[in-house]
Amino acid sequence: MEHIIVYGSQYGSTRRYAEKLSEQTGIPAVSYKDAPTLSDKDIIVYLGGLYAGGVLGLAKTLRSFSLQDGQKLILATVGLADPREPENQHNIRTSLQRQLPAELLDRAKIFHLRGGIDYQKLSFGHRTMMKLLYQSLQRTPFEKQTAENRAFLETYGKQVGFTDFGALVPIIQAIQRETI
Repeated sequence: MEHIIVYGSQYGSTRRYAEKLSEQTGIPAVSYKDAPTLSDKDIIVYLGGLYAGGVLGLAKTLRSFSLQDGQKLILATVGLADPREPENQHNIRTSLQRQLPAELLDRAKIFHLRGGIDYQKLSFGHRTMMKLLYQSLQRTPFEKQTAENRAFLETYGKQVGFTDFGALVPIIQAIQRETI
């Protein structure tokens, strides 16, 4: 049985999750840029960072891929927003629906992890988007802001980390269930 962990990471949180998952499962982890063909893999775990409504590298990696009998797909998104919030779950699901065919998405086990942000390391484009969001939220009356919005305003411009390797346990359990 061959398994693989593929990840799309721009700033490092997703890569760290993938490396820790690899360490804990013994499954090799590779960047989506270096991913081999997936047709001969029994379990494919894809971890992707959420950036501007998309999961980095997901569409490219699974562009012409279809699950064969016996193959399993596990998807884990990594983002700054709290995935326990129903609105964030809805937004992530919508993003996944735009990037993957329905039959692939329906057969995948999906997990959500929290990453982090270091404004000093952001690209110009990402820094600009965050600044525009910050300015927009500043103009929103306090009573109309969500807890997520207020947390964003409080941490804007700072280094913030929510990485929690303990959150990998359900993914490890899903992998183990598929290999039994």
